[in-house]
Amino acid sequence: CAPCGLAQVGFTLQQEGGEFMFDFDGDEIFHVDLQKTETVWRLPEFGNFATFEAQGALQNMAVSKQNLEIMIQRSNRSQATIVPPEVTVFSEDPVELGDPNILICYVDKFWPSVITVTWLRNGQVVTDGVLETVFYPREDHSFRKFSYLPFIPTRGDYYDCRVEHWGLPTALLNPDLSRLCRPPPPTSPGKGCWPPLAVSPHRRQPQARLVPLRTRSPVTDSWAQGRE
Repeated sequence: CAPCGLAQVGFTLQQEGGEFMFDFDGDEIFHVDLQKTETVWRLPEFGNFATFEAQGALQNMAVSKQNLEIMIQRSNRSQATIVPPEVTVFSEDPVELGDPNILICYVDKFWPSVITVTWLRNGQVVTDGVLETVFYPREDHSFRKFSYLPFIPTRGDYYDCRVEHWGLPTALLNPDLSRLCRPPPPTSPGKGCWPPLAVSPHRRQPQARLVPLRTRSPVTDSWAQGRE
């Protein structure tokens, strides 16, 4: 493939924390759980073809942290610009009432890598089954992250992906939350379940898009623009 490449990514924070991972062409291969000191493969099958000693990651992180402290002491520095995230929510598969599915909250283009993603169903926090990726670095040194919520589409339910970040100074929960399933818009040639999601970023002026779940009937441009 061209262009593509294998990358080792490690970063530390002045506070306790950090991350160590390998990726190929922007897709994670594995990361190291620093608390459990173990390698976590993005797909279990990857572990059948390669090994990685997690203890080596801790040693590399210790050296990186020491080098970071030295560079901070020797440099004339100013605070970096905090970049708020962009948030998009969508489903893994077309939504059908009663069919198990997965909601995906994609948080992108933010800095620094300190962020909290929370799922809510009908205004209540949901934790069961929630999975998150590690922070994926971008070429401009900002970050992206995915959060996954398994769910069964039920008429009348609504979901929020709430994102907290230093670039979002004021908590704001969008009060206009649409229901999970409703009739399709008049401009749609199809029929069925049209389930928009409410994306609830924490900031004074939300910039996250309100993105409808993908369905078997296409979303027309006029309807999509009216919902954003």
